[in-house]
Amino acid sequence: MLDKTMTVLDALESGPASLAQLVQITGLARPTAHRLAVALERHRMVTRDSQGRFVLGPRLGELSIATGEDRLLAVANPVLVQLRDLTGESAQLYRRQGDTRVCVAAAERTSGLRDTVPVGSELPMNAGSAAQVLVAWEDSERIRRALRGAHFTTATLSQVRRRRWSQSVGEREQGVASVSAPIAGPGGRVIAAVSVSGPLERLTRSPGRLHAQAVIAAAERISEALHGQEADR
Repeated sequence: MLDKTMTVLDALESGPASLAQLVQITGLARPTAHRLAVALERHRMVTRDSQGRFVLGPRLGELSIATGEDRLLAVANPVLVQLRDLTGESAQLYRRQGDTRVCVAAAERTSGLRDTVPVGSELPMNAGSAAQVLVAWEDSERIRRALRGAHFTTATLSQVRRRRWSQSVGEREQGVASVSAPIAGPGGRVIAAVSVSGPLERLTRSPGRLHAQAVIAAAERISEALHGQEADR
């Protein structure tokens, strides 16, 4: 039963899911998937978003903080500092949480014009290069829902998947540009996005031309470190 419970949590790692989607992703029988999801909800390991879909709950974050073993943050923080120093721009790490993306780590530019995104900030999933990355590898139904009211299109997401990076110019905030790349967890699913962002006057209207390779390299270093840690367990 523990294995089946973990299957439900693993399914929710990449974003919210209805009961029908949980059944499809996990291969569990519908009554079993429902029973496990409701039990996890009672223990705050799972909660529901505004549309009634299951999402990872606050208890997981509390346990992570309590143990001090958030492997993603431990690996990502030094890489973000390196990325900031290499590009001269602020670097961030985003995770999806329900219908928002949360900045879970950042390395800020220390002087001059900068795009400051404080750790803990919740930003929309309908705009910005990190949102594009966090949506691009989801299943077709989730992509379809995410595109409602989004500032990007199906064609944009296809391009993101093909080149494995995204860019935005004034999409989330006027005068701000950004570049993002996906971080893959041990199972191969995209679990986070690493970004650099800054004023349009420095990043230009083609920020990817300036910083895509550095952002991709940072994302790959984080992904590889996570895979290495999993192999050592």
